[in-house]
Amino acid sequence: MIVHQFTPILEPGAVGAHTLAIRDVLRAAGHTSEIFAADVRPAYAGAGARPVKAYRGGADALVYQMAIGSPVADVVLARTEPLIVNHHNLTPLRYLRDWQPVAAHGVVWGRAQLRELAGRAALGIGDSTYNENDLIEAGYTRTAVVPILIDFSRINVAPRETRPGGTAPPTLLFVGRLAPNKAQHDIVKALAAYRQFHDPRARLVLVGGGLDEPYGEALQRFVHALDLDDAVTLTGPVSDAQLAEHYAAADVFVVCSEHEGFCVPLLEAMHHGVPIVAYASTAVPETLGDAGVLLDTKEPCLVAAAAARVVEDDALRARLIARGAERVQTFDIARTGPELVRAIAEVVG
Repeated sequence: MIVHQFTPILEPGAVGAHTLAIRDVLRAAGHTSEIFAADVRPAYAGAGARPVKAYRGGADALVYQMAIGSPVADVVLARTEPLIVNHHNLTPLRYLRDWQPVAAHGVVWGRAQLRELAGRAALGIGDSTYNENDLIEAGYTRTAVVPILIDFSRINVAPRETRPGGTAPPTLLFVGRLAPNKAQHDIVKALAAYRQFHDPRARLVLVGGGLDEPYGEALQRFVHALDLDDAVTLTGPVSDAQLAEHYAAADVFVVCSEHEGFCVPLLEAMHHGVPIVAYASTAVPETLGDAGVLLDTKEPCLVAAAAARVVEDDALRARLIARGAERVQTFDIARTGPELVRAIAEVVG
């Protein structure tokens, strides 16, 4: 079986890592697979991706990674090989219009292309049921759910079974690009409430790029306005080793996102034995399952109280860590990889 992938951009992040993992899984199963990308970021320069214009045909199927509008979608639309659209969701326009107008254009374009590709695709794959529903609404008649492929072997620090503990200040953590839909400002509010009502020493670490973008700059001003400069660390982009260190130092992982198509950091937190408190929005409940505390509101005092309970209640903490360790196994690439290969093979016939 020859299966090639097309993607607008190959870059570090959930979609980029997923794209590489698909290629590796297909090759490990004895199939031929290449990646064709319109843009390859320096971090993946050695990954072996080829330019889109280098494709000369001959594949049994093409997989298109859909995350934003792109001319690459028009390329696969014009091909005749069986097409599989792997949909990672598109951030709703309301979160981008005022903050990232260029990205907002990409979302509008992507929505139109998602619908157009529905008439061409033999299969639409969502990495969550939430994303599968998006495909169905866009007109895909044959769909499947296969989670994002995650290779936890790249995380080079062993999972932790107990909290850093002792008398150290409690550390709240969130991992994700600084963006309005991820609502890091609401986690900052929760930290302010935590420090006022539970522990004035509490700290927050926000890992992710976007510091120099409008939302990131506004977030930094917000932190300063609340006099939390010494309590909030905004790291910017980090390496895998640095990311693992942040998980190892965290007491609780806090999610206030309003829109997530999957939320890979939830699985990373489970893998590292960090208990989770999360706002039950979009795909978050599906990914988290019963392995964390789900809240139906993100009112700052409630988020703070839930986080403090997780930090202070050893029995609850132990239960959440154990559930996370069990839950994360369902997303192991040893299970999800073959599942994806089977879904593709059914299209090829």
